[in-house]
Amino acid sequence: MYHDRQELLGHLANVATGLSRIRGINETAPIAEGTFSIQFDEWDWEIGVGVYGLYRHACQTGDLDLINALADWYDWQISRGLPPRQVNSTAPMLALSFLIDDVERPEWEALVKDWAEWLMISLARTEDNGFQHVVKERMNDGELWDDTLFMTCLFLARAGKRFDRPDWVEEAVYQFLIHARYLGDAKTGLWYHGWTFNGRHNFAGALWARGNSWITIAIPELFSIVGDLPRATRLYLSNVLAAQVNAFAKLQNDDGFFHTLLDDPGSPIEASATAGIAYGISRGISLGILPEDMRAVAERAYAAVLTCIGDDGIVAHVSDGTPMGHTLDFYRQIPDIPAPYGQALTMLMLVDAIARTAKT
Repeated sequence: MYHDRQELLGHLANVATGLSRIRGINETAPIAEGTFSIQFDEWDWEIGVGVYGLYRHACQTGDLDLINALADWYDWQISRGLPPRQVNSTAPMLALSFLIDDVERPEWEALVKDWAEWLMISLARTEDNGFQHVVKERMNDGELWDDTLFMTCLFLARAGKRFDRPDWVEEAVYQFLIHARYLGDAKTGLWYHGWTFNGRHNFAGALWARGNSWITIAIPELFSIVGDLPRATRLYLSNVLAAQVNAFAKLQNDDGFFHTLLDDPGSPIEASATAGIAYGISRGISLGILPEDMRAVAERAYAAVLTCIGDDGIVAHVSDGTPMGHTLDFYRQIPDIPAPYGQALTMLMLVDAIARTAKT
C-alpha cells in the first residue's frame, strides 16, 4: 500500500515546505525555495505540533541542517522570552525535550526540568487531580480535554525518562488513566472532547475526530517514551486503544476519511484527524500494542490523506483550532484552514511510512 521511499520523501519534503509557508509565520523573512526555514513567530500548541513533526522529519532523514534550524528557532524563542505556562504552551517543549540529545545546551536542559516541575506543582488540577486544560484564553475551571495528553503529558513523561524522575513519569501515566476514566465512552470505545466537573457532563457529547486522533497518537507515543510501563497499565491502555481503533473501522467512510464528528457522516471530512489516526494505528502496530489486522484502517486513511496534499504542500480539509463545543452543530460548522498541526500530523504519518519502507 505504501509508496516507494523516494516518493514518500518527496511527499514529506513537500508537506514540510508547505508548513514553512503557512500564514502566521514571520513573513518579513524570505523563505528560499526548497528549504525548511523555521520562522514561526508564536509559541503555542499549533506550532508545538509542527516543530515536533519537523523534528521527527529531521531524525528520519538524518537532516542535520534541519536539526540546526530547529535549534536556532528555539534559541530565538527562548531569548525573546517565552509566554506564560499553560497546557498549550507546553506543546513546544516536547520537541525540545528530545532536541537536547542532539544539541548541547545546558540552559535548555534546565528549562526542561523547570517546566516539568511546574507541571507537577503549579498547573491547576481538577477533582481527582487531573490536569485542568488551562489555556491562554481561559482557565477552563474543572475541565478535562483530550488534547491535554499530547500537549502536556508526553513531554512530562519524556522529561521524566531523560532526567531519571520516575515521579514525573508516574504522573504522566496517571493523567492518561484519569482522562480515560472521564473522557472514554464505554459504549463506543471512542473519546469525548471534554468533561467538566462543574455539572459533571461531557459538554455536547462530541466524539470529535481530531481529539480522538490525539489519543490514538498519544498512547503509542507514551509506550515508546516510557518503555517499561507496569503490566496492568500497559494492558489497560492497550485495550483502550484497541477499542478505539475497532470503532474507527466501523466509521471510516468509503474514501478512507474520518468525519469531524466521527459518528456523523454528514459532518465534514477531517484530514488532520485522518492522518493522526493513520499514524497512531501504524505506530501502535509497530510497537506491538495493536494487532496487524488493524493495518487496513491505517492504510485506507493514509491513501485518503495523500489526496489532500496540494502542489504547494498545503494539506486540505483541516479544520480550524477547536475550543470546547456546547452543541454538535458547533463542530459541524468549523471552517477549514491551512494549519501547522494539519501539516505536522501528515508529516508524522509520512515519517512512519518511510520507517516502514526501510524495514522491507
